[in-house]
Amino acid sequence: MKTAVITGITGQDGAYLAHLLLQKNYRVIGIIRSYNNSNLSKLKHLQIEDQLKLEECDLTDIPSIINILKKYQPQELYNLAAQSSVGLSFEQPIGTITFNSISVLNLLESIKIVDKSIRFYQASSSEMYGRVARLPITEETPMHPLSPYAISKATACWSVVNYRESYGLYACNGVLFNHESYLRTENFFVKKIIKNALAIKRGQQTELRVGNIDIKRDFGYAPEYVKAMWLMLQQPHPEDYIICSGKSVSLREIIEYVFNKLEIPLNVVISDPTLFRPTDIKDIYGDNGKAKRQLGWNYTLSFFDVLNLLIEEEVKRTKN
Repeated sequence: MKTAVITGITGQDGAYLAHLLLQKNYRVIGIIRSYNNSNLSKLKHLQIEDQLKLEECDLTDIPSIINILKKYQPQELYNLAAQSSVGLSFEQPIGTITFNSISVLNLLESIKIVDKSIRFYQASSSEMYGRVARLPITEETPMHPLSPYAISKATACWSVVNYRESYGLYACNGVLFNHESYLRTENFFVKKIIKNALAIKRGQQTELRVGNIDIKRDFGYAPEYVKAMWLMLQQPHPEDYIICSGKSVSLREIIEYVFNKLEIPLNVVISDPTLFRPTDIKDIYGDNGKAKRQLGWNYTLSFFDVLNLLIEEEVKRTKN
């Protein structure tokens, strides 16, 4: 039985990854900041909270990480913990950059100290690329981050590369583009749109206020994306991979699709300039060819297929 440590286990990706690893007969250790303040609702939704072990650990404190690694002697470590809101990073740039970069350095250094055979996965982000000269984005595309969050993720990404090249660690960056599920929190765009649309349909609110909806993003389905995370750590050699759908869709198209499917008039959607970000990426999508070729990762869903799944799940859970 393999042992895997997952940081950020209470988030969307952490919960789905834990579920996947438990199906593969792993012993799963989840890192949380506090027993008292952790929200376990996503683990409970997947009915796995009793199948894994949770440990408190401060990722800014390297002795705490070292103790966890010595105690459980994992073969794999998946780092999904981060301040992950782009919008919030503009309000809290120092905290975002500090935590998202120092936590990764501490994890890598702890592996170097305790056991260099531990395989490490870092949750990187498409936001790192920012303003690009050409699309699609590949593993060779230069980075031009446009937010404090993107800067923090770029710093962490290069730290992984450095420890891999300098110390021989099996360390990978999974560069995931936007990926959604029912477990997304409501501060993320797609979840916000579906929740608000259903509230409007039920007569609980009268309008939806949005920022810039003419930007385009590459969206996918989270339960399928975590499979790529696991596959990265099963390869003979560590490499970085782009994980994406390979196509972009505008936020306006998403709103129109959801509202039309729920039979809601679009005139209740109000543009609010106060919701615009200081800088934003106009269009971004990736090339998942390397992941498909080398990992055998098979992703074929269009985002409208995903939207159908999300709407159906939200409607079902709301009724319950």
